Amino acid sequence: MATTIKEAPKVGMVSLGCPKALVDSERILTRLRADGYTMSPDYSGADVVLVNTCGFLDSAKEESLAAIGEAIAENGRVIVTGCMGNEAELIRARFPDVLAVTGAHQYEQVVEAVHDAAPPSQGPFVDLIPARADLADVKLTPRHYSYLKISEGCNHSCAFCIIPQLRGKLVSRRVDAVLREAEKLVAAGTKELLVISQDTSAYGVDVRHEEREWKGHPVRTHMTDLARELGQLRTPEGDTPWVRLHYVYPYPHVDAVIPLMAEGLLTPYLDIPFQHASPNVLKAMKRPANEAKVLERLKSWREICPDIAIRSSFVVGFPGETEADFQYLLDWLDEAQLDRVGAFRFEPVEGAAANDLPGAVPEEVKKERYARIMEKTEAISAAKLQAKIGRTLSVIIDEVGEPDEDGDIGATGRSQADAPEIDGSVYLRNVPASLKPGDFVQVEVEDADAHDLFGAIV
Repeated sequence: MATTIKEAPKVGMVSLGCPKALVDSERILTRLRADGYTMSPDYSGADVVLVNTCGFLDSAKEESLAAIGEAIAENGRVIVTGCMGNEAELIRARFPDVLAVTGAHQYEQVVEAVHDAAPPSQGPFVDLIPARADLADVKLTPRHYSYLKISEGCNHSCAFCIIPQLRGKLVSRRVDAVLREAEKLVAAGTKELLVISQDTSAYGVDVRHEEREWKGHPVRTHMTDLARELGQLRTPEGDTPWVRLHYVYPYPHVDAVIPLMAEGLLTPYLDIPFQHASPNVLKAMKRPANEAKVLERLKSWREICPDIAIRSSFVVGFPGETEADFQYLLDWLDEAQLDRVGAFRFEPVEGAAANDLPGAVPEEVKKERYARIMEKTEAISAAKLQAKIGRTLSVIIDEVGEPDEDGDIGATGRSQADAPEIDGSVYLRNVPASLKPGDFVQVEVEDADAHDLFGAIV
C-alpha cells in the first residue's frame, strides 16, 4: 500500500521595525526551514503566522498591534515576537487568542512556540532525511544586499531610548563567526553588506576586544579590524563588495576606518546617530556634548576621503529644547553639511527617562520645527547632489524596468552615498536588456533633484 506524506506545515511572517529586527526574522525562518517548515506568502496558506513587532515608539507599538489584529482576523493562529514581546500582558489583553508571546531575539522560544502550534514531524520517512548543509539561509532582502548583524543590545542609557530594556546590554558576536557569515553571503551573491547593531562602534567592548583566528592570523573583535577584514572579501566575479557601516557612534577610534574608505576597502559612508547638536539638549539626552569636536573631525574625514557620505538622524522637540537650542542645531547643520538626514518629532516612550523631564514642547512647535529642519536639510542635499552632475559614479542596480513603447529600458540603482530603503536613488535611462539587479555599473550623472540622481551608463 502506498504511503502518503502529508504536506509540510507552512509559516507566514510579518516583520516590522528596523533592519536588526529583519535579521531576527531571517534567523527564525532559517531555523524553521531547517526543521521542515515551508514559508507561506499569504495568511490563508499559513498554518501559523509570526508577527515580529517593534516597540521603540508609541506609534510603532500601534502599528505592531494593528498588524497582530490583522493577522488574528485573517488567520487566527498567531505568535508574537520581537521588541514589543516584553509587553505580553498588553498584547494578551488586546488579543487573548494569540498562541504565544516572546521577546526580541528569543529564537529558541519562538521556534518552540511554532512547534507547539504546528508540529513539524512528518513521520519517519521525512524525519530520517538530514537537513541539507548547502541550503542557503532565508533572506528577506533582495539577493544582492544583506544585513550583517554583529552584536545585540546597547550599554548606553540615553534618556529617550528603551533599547537596553528591550534588547539588553551589549553582546558582541564572535568576530570569526561574523566573518564566516559575511564570506558565505558574498559567495551566495551578496554584493553589498550592511553592517548593523545597536552600537557598531562598541563592537567587542564586552569581550575586551578578544582575538580570534581567521584565515591563519589573529583578528580582534573590534570595529576597525572587522572592517579591514570585510574589505578583503571578493565576489565570485572578483569584485570588492560594498561594505556599509550603520549605527556608528562617533568614538575616537572611528577615525581609523576613514583611511580604509580612502583605500577602497570600505564604502565611503557612515551612518552616525548624532540626535542633536545643542550642548544643552545633548546633556539632557545623556549623550556626549562634543558637537564642536565633531565638526573638526568631519572636516578631517573629508580631507582623507573626499567622497565620504555622512548620514544622521535628529530628534526635534525634546523636553526642554528652546528656540535657541533648535536654531543652534540648524546652524550646526549648515556647517556640518551632512549628505543624508532624517528627523523625527520626540515621542514619549513608556519606560524612558525623558518622560519625567520638565519643559515639554507643544506638538504644534514640534511640527513647525520638524518642517524647518527638513527644509534646511533638503536644501543642503539638493546643493550637494547638484554638484555631482557631470561626474561618473559607481552604482549598484536594484531594479530593471520593462521596455517602454520605444523599447527603452530604465533602471533604478544607488550610489555609494545611498543605503537601501533610507537614502536616495539613481535613476538610469536607456540601459541594456542584459542589465540585472546586483550589477555594478559606471554612471554619468546628468541631473539631480533634492534627493535623487539621474543619468546614463557610461
